[in-house]
Amino acid sequence: MRHSGNFSPVIQLSISTNMSQARLPPPPPPQWVVALNSPMPRASKGASSIPDPPGFSSNRGKRQQQQTTTKKPEETDTLKMKKAWEVAMAPSKQIPMNAIMMYMSGNSLQIFSIMMVLMLFKGPIQGIINTNAAFAKYESPSTHSRLIGVKIVYMLMQLVLLALGIWKVNAMGLLPTTRSDWLAWESERQSLEHAQFAFR
Repeated sequence: MRHSGNFSPVIQLSISTNMSQARLPPPPPPQWVVALNSPMPRASKGASSIPDPPGFSSNRGKRQQQQTTTKKPEETDTLKMKKAWEVAMAPSKQIPMNAIMMYMSGNSLQIFSIMMVLMLFKGPIQGIINTNAAFAKYESPSTHSRLIGVKIVYMLMQLVLLALGIWKVNAMGLLPTTRSDWLAWESERQSLEHAQFAFR
């Protein structure tokens, strides 16, 4: 059985290309990969004896590393205190908005005004209860004493919001602040004189 001569060069060419590809070595890595993986060469004794140029110090890098390691805890504490103060002053940004909404809702007993008052009371009460949880991620042994003042300011801001809600309830007439609200406990006055009509 004979093979056609048209396909034999193609088969030989493919076999030769496959063999050449199998024999080729892998390409060398780039120069930056070699430099990254290879350790830095040690400075020779002659290079170490050369003085530094003016304005440059070879020990400056070591000093900066030591300073950064010593400053890291202090910097984190200052950042924690800054974030804690932002959390403590956050309720103060809600005071003008809530005051305008309480004024615009009116003093009549409506569903809208009642819901606004309930929401105004709910937020500060939950904030006061969760004071320690709000500052838990900023607390550390070095910032524990400084966070006491921050928590006090935070609670004062929440109390201001509560006072705003109490003012609104008083304006709606729901607080017993007038004398007519306590008539059940008022005693009847005894009159000293009686006037009678005289008919002739």
